[in-house]
Order: sequence, then C-alpha cells, then structure tokens
Amino acid sequence: MALVLREADVKHLLTMPDAIIALETAFRQQHPLAGDQQALNHPRARLQPPGAIMHFMTAAAPGLGVYGFKAYTAARPGVVRFVVMLFSTEDGRLLAMIEADKLGQMRTGAASGLATRYLARQDAASVGIVGTGWQARSQVQAVCAVRSVQVIRAAGRDPEHLRIFCDEMSAAVGVPVTPVESAEAAVRDADIVVTATGAKEPVVQGDWIKPGAHLNVMGSNWANRREVDERAVMRSSLIVIDSLEQGKLEAGDLLTPIQQGQLSWERVHELHEVVAGALPGRQGPEEITLFKSLGLALEDIAVAKQVYDLARQRGVGEELLFLP
Repeated sequence: MALVLREADVKHLLTMPDAIIALETAFRQQHPLAGDQQALNHPRARLQPPGAIMHFMTAAAPGLGVYGFKAYTAARPGVVRFVVMLFSTEDGRLLAMIEADKLGQMRTGAASGLATRYLARQDAASVGIVGTGWQARSQVQAVCAVRSVQVIRAAGRDPEHLRIFCDEMSAAVGVPVTPVESAEAAVRDADIVVTATGAKEPVVQGDWIKPGAHLNVMGSNWANRREVDERAVMRSSLIVIDSLEQGKLEAGDLLTPIQQGQLSWERVHELHEVVAGALPGRQGPEEITLFKSLGLALEDIAVAKQVYDLARQRGVGEELLFLP
C-alpha cells in the first residue's frame, strides 16, 4: 500500500532541524566515499509548451533505501503544483505520493542551513535577507537553526509584505526581524547574507559584503537570472554549489562571471565535498564564502523519506492501493 501525504501532513510532521539532518546524510552519501551506497542526482529537466512549464527531477539514495522524482507544473503565474513520488530501492514498490510545496520550501531552506553550518563563522550572529516571499521564510528558520542569530534585517519591494514578513518571522524564530529600506541596508555588516528573490538582475553588490561574511544565494535557478553581481562572486574565496552538473545549466550567478572569463568551474566545489570532509570549509575569519543553491532532486527525495518515516511511525496519511 502506498501512502498519500497532503500538504497539511508535511507541515505537521517536518521540522527544520529534521530536514537539515536528512540533507546532511544525503550529501554525505553523495560523495564517492559512500561506495555502492553513493547517492545519485539527475539535473532538472524542463518542458515548455506555450503558456506552461513542466519541471522534472529525479534522484536515488540507496543508503536511505529510496529513489524517486519530483514533478511540478506552472500553468500561469503564481500557480505551481508539486508532487514527489517515492519508491523503494529494495523492490521498486511505490512507498508514497506526497504533495510537495511545503516539502520543497523546507528542503530549500535546509540546504542553506546545511551550507551555513559548514561555511559560516561559528560566531555569526547577524543576518541580512533580501526577499520576503514563501522561500525567504524557511531561509530564516534554517540559518537560525544552525547559528545563534541575534539580529535579522530584511529588505523587500513591497512595504506591506515586508512588515508582515518581519512580524511573522520574529514570532517564528524568536529573533527580532527588522525591516530596512534597501538591500544594501540589509546586507552591510551582516555575518550571513541571504538572497531569496525572483530578480533577473543583481540585487546585491559585492562591495556591500563585509569580510568574513557567508552568502546563501538561492533565489534563481535559471541561466539568465542572477541575484548577486560579479564582484560578490569574485570576492568569495570559497564558492560551493549543490550540483556542478546542474549549475552549468542553471546557475546564472556563476555563469555570468564564467562567460566573462573572471571565474572558472575549477574554483567551484560541490556541497557534498565539504559535508563528507573531503574539502575543508572556511579557512579563516576574514574569508568570504558563497553557497549557490539550485535545488536538487536528491534534497527532495531525502526529505521525503524523512517525512515518510515519520508518517509511518505516527500513523499519518492515507493508505492507497496503487501500483501494487
């Protein structure tokens, strides 16, 4: 019997610390040192008929006993539908069908949280975030889960949305979230910088970044969009991405300086290298580090397995005879 899990089930079951742990395990298993238990990820594919987009991404995590895929559709602006299908690597049976909007929000935040754990200064206490949408909320939760954050400054285009975001997130994480008038005001002097926007052109300039800061650049996964300028990238002595293969298709923040000859892919490392201990993380307190997050199927599958296990333990979800 397959288990059907709805958005409300995911919200009830999944916490940010659990999501970060699930991703830490999956990325460690993605390193070749995992041997025959090595996790595999396939880059996102997009099909774009007129007026719609179909996204498809798949991964396998033998160490977790699962493989599967996420598919999502965007038929008009603001209407996106997500589903994860989770299968057993033991016998191929369908384990779960999961509505995956909340799941995707949490796994995206967890990826930034995991990168922050390994790359940000241990004493990082201030956060500057640009963007106040759905994904920005889990970004704040994630960095607060791995560092003792004392102050958060947020910038957004819409003053009312910004006010609501700051009120909600202050209550959610127990840290004052202060609205500021510009991206520069949010970013300057921040130990951790987060970009969570739909921007096509950079909203953060490299000259605003203070020495020792860590950047989570997560809003764009399109080759023709970027949130930070070339200066921000080139000032970063350690650049980490969740997937090089996917980055060569989607990471506009890195593709622009690479196309201009300022950066090479040899300087960009994958997150699993840091998590597995094969690559040292931060080397000094003044070093600027950057994590470019694209969003991987492996992240979806790992967090989906966490949700599935919790649902089975707690008797949550609807049993369905499907693909017996």
